[in-house]
Amino acid sequence: MALYPKLILDALTKVRYPGNGKNLVEAEMVDDNIRIDGNKVSFSLIFEKPTDPFIRSVVKSAETAILTYVGKEVEIVGNISVVSRQQARPEPGKFLPQVKNVIAISSGKGGVGKSTVSANLAIALARLGYKVGLLDADIFGPSIPKMFSVEDERPYSEFINGRDLILPVEKFGVKILSIGFFVDPEQAVLWRGGMASNALKQLIADANWGDLDYFLIDLPPGTSDIHLTIVQSLSLTGAVVVTTPQEVALAAAIKGVNMFVNEKVGVPILGVVENMAWFTPAELPGNKYYIFGREGGKKMAEAYNVPLIGRIPLVQSICESGDAGIPIAMRPETPDGQAFLALAASLVEQVKRRNEELPPTQIVNTHK
Repeated sequence: MALYPKLILDALTKVRYPGNGKNLVEAEMVDDNIRIDGNKVSFSLIFEKPTDPFIRSVVKSAETAILTYVGKEVEIVGNISVVSRQQARPEPGKFLPQVKNVIAISSGKGGVGKSTVSANLAIALARLGYKVGLLDADIFGPSIPKMFSVEDERPYSEFINGRDLILPVEKFGVKILSIGFFVDPEQAVLWRGGMASNALKQLIADANWGDLDYFLIDLPPGTSDIHLTIVQSLSLTGAVVVTTPQEVALAAAIKGVNMFVNEKVGVPILGVVENMAWFTPAELPGNKYYIFGREGGKKMAEAYNVPLIGRIPLVQSICESGDAGIPIAMRPETPDGQAFLALAASLVEQVKRRNEELPPTQIVNTHK
């Protein structure tokens, strides 16, 4: 039997694309260049995205339709290629090509003020003149939208350079993305680790972060799939570990340090931040009360030979400003605002030293 393109196209009209219910020809998913060499037939199917979930089933259905409606002698199995109208996501390790420094902000346990430090540090860096992005990677407990008073924002995407990219929300000079923008804030996020990791990759690689000097990642407390996803996907400049002076927090923070410096991970520790270092009441601004212990973070930094880059007091205004959606770093005239500006300046110095003295971090390859 003589084969010609119309026979192939007629068979493909029997296959419907599940995404819109149209047949493959009607949906303009069949490439014009149908190649016929004897009984061998080959062509390409065009999908909008390289991650289309229907690719395998549609290709299989197209093969079956040709064998059924054209003839069983047609050599088609394995000869249908797939192309996409959008460019594919970059490979892990090549995310964020326009970002100079990627900083993970970690804590061994919850409740030590890690997100408060992340938000204020991002703003302080922006106030120092740097281009800053902040990713809320705490998939199950996002708090950054609240701290920036952008809970009601719903980021949209634009088609840029062949890809649909999410546009981060901008506030106080910081580009922000969080899973909190895409889920009901009153409902728990019940996702398995793989779903959470895929969502995180989208927020990193499928967003238009643009040129940044610093990309801060507010990690969940402890160690989890999210941490593994980060070190498998990004070449981190380094990590900042947040702790309070109390012993239970320090013990957890040490685990965080060891996670990053583990030989399989190899991420430098840029510094330790001792949060809630002392309590200062508003009516007695000159007094310091060490209610969680004294200099625990400093002692830990010395013991592990890492810099102590900041000591942040426990002050009511820091909590109140975060709850109000205007982090205290927006008030640089206050002692608390000055503390975060000093922390930002110290981090900049540590990053500069790290980049001069150490090679770039390699992503973790679990297949080795």
